[in-house]
Amino acid sequence: MIKPELKQGVMAVSATEKPKKLNLKTVASYLGVSVATVSNAYNRPDQLSPELRQRILQQCAELGYDGPNAAARSLRTGRSGIVAILLSDTLEYSVSDPVANQFIKGVAEVLQEQGMDMLLLSGRHDTSSSSAEAVPDAFILYGAPSNPEQLNRIIKSGKPLITVDCNLDTVMSVNVDNYAAAHRIAEHALKKMSGKVAVLGLRLIESDRVCRIQPHELYSTEQAISRRRLDGYLAAAQEQGRDLPADSVWHIPVNTHHFALIAAREALTQYPRPQVLLCMSDRIALAAMAVARELEIKIPDDLVVVGFDGIEEAERFYPSLTTIAQHSDEKGRTAARILLSGELGADLVMPSELIIRQSC
Repeated sequence: MIKPELKQGVMAVSATEKPKKLNLKTVASYLGVSVATVSNAYNRPDQLSPELRQRILQQCAELGYDGPNAAARSLRTGRSGIVAILLSDTLEYSVSDPVANQFIKGVAEVLQEQGMDMLLLSGRHDTSSSSAEAVPDAFILYGAPSNPEQLNRIIKSGKPLITVDCNLDTVMSVNVDNYAAAHRIAEHALKKMSGKVAVLGLRLIESDRVCRIQPHELYSTEQAISRRRLDGYLAAAQEQGRDLPADSVWHIPVNTHHFALIAAREALTQYPRPQVLLCMSDRIALAAMAVARELEIKIPDDLVVVGFDGIEEAERFYPSLTTIAQHSDEKGRTAARILLSGELGADLVMPSELIIRQSC
């Protein structure tokens, strides 16, 4: 076999002497370097000088070699280099929802820095088993689990797991203090405007339609995010001597513009009409402000509106939306870094921020 020669800083490979079988070992032998060097060129570029890595990749491309086989590497090392995000909602919803999108983006930034890949899994699939669950090295559970069987399989796998925006016994979580944040923004809104108060809530009860909740459903021991936010609103109202009965609280089943419009029209066509609207998401709040505009209700003169999340559209809308920014992208980065570090310890509560704008 004729070894490649170094000419003017570039390896020259004779096309007539290509290995018949292209694999990591034969390519390394042909290039006159170690197997580890070729492997590092693809998988650990920081281990080589940029010039050497570029020469190796160039020669491999000329040979028609695309790099070490990922499946074989996974079998050999027991690792795939993939982290999965187990979503509580459908894939379609999660990639279109601005809050979930921010979170996924934050995770992706960290994985890209570490040369790893991401797998999105929907918790809405009604399957008894999934081959996709065997692929990732670790999991991030985003939102309350919607498929307990799927979650149990992941827990039993023994692979690293961290939760975000939900809590599980014995599993580290990354959250914001939803009760404190909701209390803070409700307190701000209630001080700005007297009159009737209404809440456009999200996933407060088990129902797939927009409706007002019943008196016995107003208080709950559930620890879901929506219930914590409602408890924060109720506490702020009580402290200021403001009435917030069950028939002033709407349940919205999915955080979409369509369902939010329905709830907002019902709330804003009541008599007497609310003067304070506490919304459990920015999407809901923006829909409510659109309805207010149609009804010629002036914001913030006749109605104050507040949201929750801190999506980019809340700042661009007119009037701009007062909201709680929970910095979902930073939550994603933080969860990914902790997961990859292996330092899974006590639950982490991240800071949120009251952003005061024109709507209140």
